[in-house]
Amino acid sequence: MPKIYVSSTINAPAVDVWKLVRSFNGLPSWTPFVAESRIEQNAHPDQIGCIRNFTLKDGGRIREKLLALSDYDLSCSYAMLESPMAVENYIATLSLTPVTDGNMTFAEWQAEFDCAPERESALVQQIGTGVFQSAFTALKQRFAR
Repeated sequence: MPKIYVSSTINAPAVDVWKLVRSFNGLPSWTPFVAESRIEQNAHPDQIGCIRNFTLKDGGRIREKLLALSDYDLSCSYAMLESPMAVENYIATLSLTPVTDGNMTFAEWQAEFDCAPERESALVQQIGTGVFQSAFTALKQRFAR
C-alpha cells in the first residue's frame, strides 16, 4: 500500500488558511487543477458522508466522500470513490497546525491507497507533486505577504 506525505509552511495564520480549505466543495477556489465542483444530493459541504463530484481542468472527473471534518484539529479526511487514476481504498487527510513563531501554518497532506504495483511510483509522484504540493504552492502564493 503506497503512502504519500507532503508538508509545507504557509505564511498565514492557520485559522485563515482553514477558512479557505475547510469547505469540502471549495477546491476550485484554492487549487490550480480543479475546474468545477459540486456536492451531490444537495448535501452541505461540511456534512460527514457528503460526496463531492469535481472535474479537473484536464477533463478528468473524481468523486470523493467526506469521512471526517474537525474545526478543532483543522483537519479533514476523505475517501476517493471514483477517479481516472486507477486507485482503490484511497484515504487522505489534510491537516493544518498553527506555527506560533511567525503566526504561520504547517500544512500536511497524506494519503494511502492500493494500486497495481507497476503504477505505484507514477501515482505517488502524480498525487504527491501534481496534487498535494501543487495545492500547497497555490496556497502559499495566495497568502504571500
